Amino acid sequence: MADQPADKKFFENLSGAGKAIGVLTSGGDAQGMNAAVRAVVRMGIYVEAKVYFIYEGYQGMVDGGDNIVEVSWESVSSILQVGGTVIGSARCKEFRTREGRLKAAFNLIQRGITNLCVIGGDGSLTGANLFREEWSGLLEELAQSGKIEEEAVKKYVYLNIVGMVGSIDNDFCGTDMTIGTDSALHRIIEVVDAIMTTAQSHQRTFVLEVMGRHCGYLALVSALACGADWVFIPEYPPEEGWEEQMCVKLSENRARKKRLNIIIVAEGAIDSHNKPITSEKVKDLVVQQLGFDTRVTILGHVQRGGTPSAFDRILASRMGVEAVLALLEATPDTPACVVSLSGNQAVRLPLMECVQMTQEVQKAMDERKFCEAVKLRGRSFENNLNTYKLLSHRRPDAELPKDDLSCSTNFNVAVLNVGAPAAGMNAAVRSAVRVGITEGHNMFAVIDGFEGFARGQIKEISWGDVGGWTGQGGSLLGTKRTLPAKYLEKIADQMRTNNINALMVIGGFEAYLGLLELSAAREKYDEFCVPMVMVPATVSNNVPGSDFSIGADTALNTITDTCDRIKQSASGTKRRVFIIETMGGYCGYLANMGGLAAGADAAYVFEEKFDIRELQANVEHLTEKMKTSIQRGLVLRNENSNENYTTDFIYQLYSEEGKGVFDCRKNVLGHMQQGGAPSPFDRNFGTKISAKAVQWISKKLKETYRKEGKVFANTQDSVCLLGMRRRNLLFQPVVDLKDQADFVHRIPKEQWWLKLRPLMKILAKYKTSYDVSDSGQLEHVARHSPKEAETGAI
Repeated sequence: MADQPADKKFFENLSGAGKAIGVLTSGGDAQGMNAAVRAVVRMGIYVEAKVYFIYEGYQGMVDGGDNIVEVSWESVSSILQVGGTVIGSARCKEFRTREGRLKAAFNLIQRGITNLCVIGGDGSLTGANLFREEWSGLLEELAQSGKIEEEAVKKYVYLNIVGMVGSIDNDFCGTDMTIGTDSALHRIIEVVDAIMTTAQSHQRTFVLEVMGRHCGYLALVSALACGADWVFIPEYPPEEGWEEQMCVKLSENRARKKRLNIIIVAEGAIDSHNKPITSEKVKDLVVQQLGFDTRVTILGHVQRGGTPSAFDRILASRMGVEAVLALLEATPDTPACVVSLSGNQAVRLPLMECVQMTQEVQKAMDERKFCEAVKLRGRSFENNLNTYKLLSHRRPDAELPKDDLSCSTNFNVAVLNVGAPAAGMNAAVRSAVRVGITEGHNMFAVIDGFEGFARGQIKEISWGDVGGWTGQGGSLLGTKRTLPAKYLEKIADQMRTNNINALMVIGGFEAYLGLLELSAAREKYDEFCVPMVMVPATVSNNVPGSDFSIGADTALNTITDTCDRIKQSASGTKRRVFIIETMGGYCGYLANMGGLAAGADAAYVFEEKFDIRELQANVEHLTEKMKTSIQRGLVLRNENSNENYTTDFIYQLYSEEGKGVFDCRKNVLGHMQQGGAPSPFDRNFGTKISAKAVQWISKKLKETYRKEGKVFANTQDSVCLLGMRRRNLLFQPVVDLKDQADFVHRIPKEQWWLKLRPLMKILAKYKTSYDVSDSGQLEHVARHSPKEAETGAI
């Protein structure tokens, strides 16, 4: 659909004409802040508001003058991929005094700014809320001293505040992810992956200190993502006698021929008496007790640096647009709010409720109520911790669950990969194997998908066999696209021969089709009457029943990194447009989200039909752009977006129509999108979703156990797909998802990310209507119950 002039009614409902918005970054910097600033500026200009940069945070607001500057569309060009914050950030003691806030209020009134978008941590946002509460009193004081007119007091009587949390620590309660956290994890994992190779060469132990003075999120998730032997975090101190326990565990791992040990320490780690546990203390302990060659690496500000990840750019862009909508919709009765994402849904939360809960975490830790502190951190944090505990240490056989059923053997569970390889598959297999063993099952690995299954390529796999798998790309088990239909009899024979009681399939659309075929074959083969579960893993992110698939985030980062380099090349040569072809089959997820993360001018996808008129409009848009200071263009095209408008056709059309104005280049990214080490998100998502799938298998096995060691499951809900839907992980019978799938094009009929299409166009300066019905509604900060934790937020 070609871009139409902006919807008149839309503007009537949401016109910012005459409004002025100030945007500032405060506190510690975080990658992605610039993406948020860019989104606020461009969305503000789009709704006809004036937008001002406030340089150097609150210090710039207090000092005024050249620190508060009106900005244009072009002011935020080329900042999307830059780390840190281009408008600067500074601590400001003066703003903590009423006198300082009086100066700040005067400087804002001079420019008519009554809408503030603050990007920072809880201290910055608390300061903003106090400023808002004092606003009318500050204005009256300014009027009494003759600095402003009485008219100005009436005109600017209310100050609206919307916050976005920029903090690499992810220490702000009420939000799933803060801006910068994912990028910081990328830096940590890059270092861990590099250290692992040198540590293996020398049989070394490495102690890594990561940031997190009051919050252990970075330490915990990086430990989960790299399979660390031990982790120390402030919210969950080790038990008394941890020194001996840790040394025993490190010794056992070495005895199993593991050539390296990784210990991760959050900088704020403490013991159960609130005494600090430092990286040096841990190193000295390992050297003295075990004599292992041990090194300490303190990552420090490396974690804050570098280019933001694709996740952080998309998160910050969505939150920036949401912040402007929240400011324009704010009334005097609306509390100051923070905008955030919960799952993939935009939400608005009362700022002070979030701040209060964040402070309660610290209070619980000070009072040594550590279980409460973990719960206050939220479902995601608690799930991370529980999954880490499950996977990090193998319990002795005597402690493994013994079935209270009258069966003589443990259950046999087979794991296989189906479809194209996707980064994160190995993390999912590792998690499945280790959780399965912890649950008391015998775990079997199937080599080369359903084809290997039919040939009998099945072997028992142990705890140690999957060590070090989390950081490996591709599929170590081997994977094929072959469907089981033509091998049903042979697969049934193998199920019977190996006494397979349950099946876990990790893969893409082929895996989904495979489970449908096995489910349908139950009428003929009793061997398929066992619990079966699928975990989605494909770079295309095209599986019905799940908003996210393992591997898509890694592919998205590959696309974004490549686009960054291409844009750099284009800015060097000027007047150049690049056309990039992405993978995904008929699913446009990678092209669309890659376009949003890379700041593309257009992204062509199969799901949104386009014609020659839209191609022409895009060329005209780029022609106009070349007259500005931003003399480059980036266009993404999903590989199957249109049968006739191929990448070559679009390249030739752009080249012809752009003659004399710009020249064109094309780039087909191909299979590089499937390769590489998995991103922290894919490692973490694969690990947690897989653990949950195996726990479901255990439950179903107990429910469907019959006499004489047999399992018989023949109901629809015993063949499920575990998918991320909006905010939760849900088990859905594969048969129920048939209505939601377009089998011809191998995509879901409805896809959540299509709602973000207008957002990309707005940020690329197209006039298009934006559906505000999907914007976040003000909610209260939820304190989750144990039942909520079971529903499984990731």
